[in-house]
Amino acid sequence: MRIATLGLLAVLASASGAAAADLDYGYLRGGEDDYAPAAPIDWSGVYVGGHGGYSSAGLGFGNVFQPIVANALRHTTAEEEMNASSFLAARSTHTNATTFGALAGYNMQFDEVVFGIEADYTHFGMSGSSYDRIGRVGDTKDGYLTTVGLEGQARTSIKDYGTIRGRLGYAFGSFLPYVTGGVAVGRATVNDTVAIQNFGYDKATYLSNLKSTTPPAYVNNYGYAHFDGSDPGNGIAATAVTYGGRKRVTVGGVALGAGLEFALTSNILLRGEYQYVLFNDFKGHSAEINTVRGGAAVKF
Repeated sequence: MRIATLGLLAVLASASGAAAADLDYGYLRGGEDDYAPAAPIDWSGVYVGGHGGYSSAGLGFGNVFQPIVANALRHTTAEEEMNASSFLAARSTHTNATTFGALAGYNMQFDEVVFGIEADYTHFGMSGSSYDRIGRVGDTKDGYLTTVGLEGQARTSIKDYGTIRGRLGYAFGSFLPYVTGGVAVGRATVNDTVAIQNFGYDKATYLSNLKSTTPPAYVNNYGYAHFDGSDPGNGIAATAVTYGGRKRVTVGGVALGAGLEFALTSNILLRGEYQYVLFNDFKGHSAEINTVRGGAAVKF
C-alpha cells in the first residue's frame, strides 16, 4: 500500500512540473510594448480650426484726387493753365487692430517633408483716411484773376479677406516649421471726395475801370454768390461743390507667410504664424497688412 501511494505522488509531481513549464507568466514581467517608443506624428490629413492675432496695416492713396478734380474742372483755365488737379496730395496712413477668423487645409507627408494647401478667412474691419486742403490764385491768359479752392478726403475700409496658399514644411517630431504663399481676395470700400470752389473775375477790365473817367464797364465774373465790380475783394464765393463718392470694390493681391506648428496630440494642432498680405492699386488705393497670429486646429 505504501509503495502504491509513493508511486501516485511521484506521477502527480511530474505532471504538475510539466504544466507549470507550459504556463506563460510574461504578464507578470510586463509586455514588450510597454517599452516601445511613441509613434511619430503623421501630419497628413484634413484639418479645420480658427485663428486670432494682431494686424498692422499701411494704407496708401496714390493720386486718388487727381481724376476727380481733372474731370470736374475739364475745359477750364483752372485745369488747363493752372493744372489744378495736381494740387492735392493724399498721404499714406497706418492703422492697427486685433483680427480673427477661420482656417482649413490638407497636408500630405513624404518622410519628413510636408506639402499642403490651406484656405483662411480673416475679419479685418479696419479703415484709414487722408485729408488735404489747398487754395491757389493766379492770373490766367484770358485776363482773369482765377481762384481755385480744393478740399479732399480719401478713406479706405477693408471689411474682410481670404487667402488660398500652398504650404511647405519639414517635420521635427511634434514640430512643423513651414513657409506659405498664395493669393488673397478681400472686400473693401473706398470713399474719395473733393469739395471744389472755382471763381474769378475780369481783372483787366477792373484795372481799366480804375484808370478811366468814363462810366465803368461791367466786370465779368463767375463762381461768386455775391460780386462787387467796384471792389472784387469783397466778393463772396459760391458754396463749394463736392465731387466723387463711395464705391465698394473686390480687391486682389498676394499672401506670404511663415510659421511653426506643434502637434499637441496626433489630432490637435497649435500654431504661431506671421502673414503678409498686399492689395495693390484698387481704384488708386493700396493696402499692406502685416499680421502676427496664433491658431488651433483639429486634424482628421
